[in-house]
Amino acid sequence: MNTRFAPDRGLTTRMVVTMFLLGLLYVAFMGVLIAVGVQGLVVLVLAGGLLLVQYFLSDRIALFAMHGREVSPQEAPELHGMVDRLCAMADMPKPRVAIADSDVPNAFATGRNQNNSVLCVTTGILRRLEPQELEGVLAHELSHVAHRDVAVMTIASFLGIVAGLMTRFALYTGLGRSRDNNGGVPIGLIIMLVSIVVYAISFLLTRALSRYRELAADRAGALLTQRPSALASALTKVTGDMARIPSQDLREAAPFNAFYFAPALAKGASIATLFSTHPPLERRLEQLARISAQLGRG
Repeated sequence: MNTRFAPDRGLTTRMVVTMFLLGLLYVAFMGVLIAVGVQGLVVLVLAGGLLLVQYFLSDRIALFAMHGREVSPQEAPELHGMVDRLCAMADMPKPRVAIADSDVPNAFATGRNQNNSVLCVTTGILRRLEPQELEGVLAHELSHVAHRDVAVMTIASFLGIVAGLMTRFALYTGLGRSRDNNGGVPIGLIIMLVSIVVYAISFLLTRALSRYRELAADRAGALLTQRPSALASALTKVTGDMARIPSQDLREAAPFNAFYFAPALAKGASIATLFSTHPPLERRLEQLARISAQLGRG
């Protein structure tokens, strides 16, 4: 389903390449498991079941985990009005709208497609942002749904789930058993080492895709609203306010960073760029400044 969000060939190419590389990695992983004689069918079925649940129920799971609740137009008329306008501008179906009672200033959108998605904002971000800033954030999140990168990230995480389950499987059932019981290399150790390598590679690939998709969403959201400076202001304000949020709240929110508009990190608690779900704030602001110059407005 096409929308008026600016197409991003770079994002599409990266999603395709990432899925292709993860597919190759998955085939190689299965080949190694078969070679060492693992009967891991139960584990694979379990992982497949988790993938299906995550894919089809990702919006409901995310809302439940973030303690968000859907709100009606009567409960949040300004928020719904803003989403209505942006969806009309983008020519896309309106997602369900939700609010999470959290002081962490953030927002996220999730769902497998445009017809099954939810857009959630926290009470913290509603209190802190001006209407134009909030509009920029919402446009950013809606572009994730329009570009289908949420669904791709869900599928891309499948291999990491399998590798993690296989590692536990090896630890609990196979570690210490050798191929021939005559001092050979323990099968469980082989499985564990291969699973760790596969998990690490899939982790890096999905993190790299996650960082690019955030830049793509910034770009698409800024072009839709024609106000890149408002989005830049929201980014600066949200990132700066993170330092004033209690560390306990940030730690609780951190597992959902891949979904968030901005990562829930305390100031000074930076993570190496290689492992981050988001590009550095400076890079995001530089891109928005270039877009602003191109548009000839703020």
